[in-house]
Amino acid sequence: MNFYYWLGYHLSRLFGRLFFDFRIIHRDRVIQTGPVILAINHQSFFDPPLAGNAADRAIFFLAKKSLMDQPILGWLLPKLNVIPVNLEGGDRSALKALIRILSSGECALVFPEGTRTPDGNLQPAQPGLGLVIAKTRAPVVPMRIFGAYDAWPMHGKIRLGPKITIVVGEPIYFSDVDLSGHGKDLYGRLSQRVMDAIARLQLP
Repeated sequence: MNFYYWLGYHLSRLFGRLFFDFRIIHRDRVIQTGPVILAINHQSFFDPPLAGNAADRAIFFLAKKSLMDQPILGWLLPKLNVIPVNLEGGDRSALKALIRILSSGECALVFPEGTRTPDGNLQPAQPGLGLVIAKTRAPVVPMRIFGAYDAWPMHGKIRLGPKITIVVGEPIYFSDVDLSGHGKDLYGRLSQRVMDAIARLQLP
């Protein structure tokens, strides 16, 4: 971790615990070495910094390319391992960057839904995650966040107090059989398998 990432890592954990009683259940299930994808549902802007606390090392994130146009964020986000993504369409450069990162043995956080939920419910998986899995064969750790939508919904303001919890699932490894097939059908099937694993995670 560079200094900026290290500072953000610890401040986000402190912020979450102070204002949202934040905790991670089954954190021991996270693969802490080698290439791995942390796949989580997307409820709010709180998700990336809080989900980053699941790993003991620096991880890489995808974020809207427009955030890079902001004076402070444009300077800070690259130091926090953020990869800009064009949400107006399939950003192949972002997917290629993600594939390079995983191929070099790093960890990345991915939202299979592609964007934040508008109503707090799980959304359909997008094929982008499946493409990355097919190209890298990286294992996936499914995670599900609860309470973040209540704390900061897409079209609402921040509310302090709701409890935010992340539940971590068992890692998913992909065999040759799992990766048989081509194109969008394969990518969609792989993404949906991860999304189904996320949907099965519940608060204890």
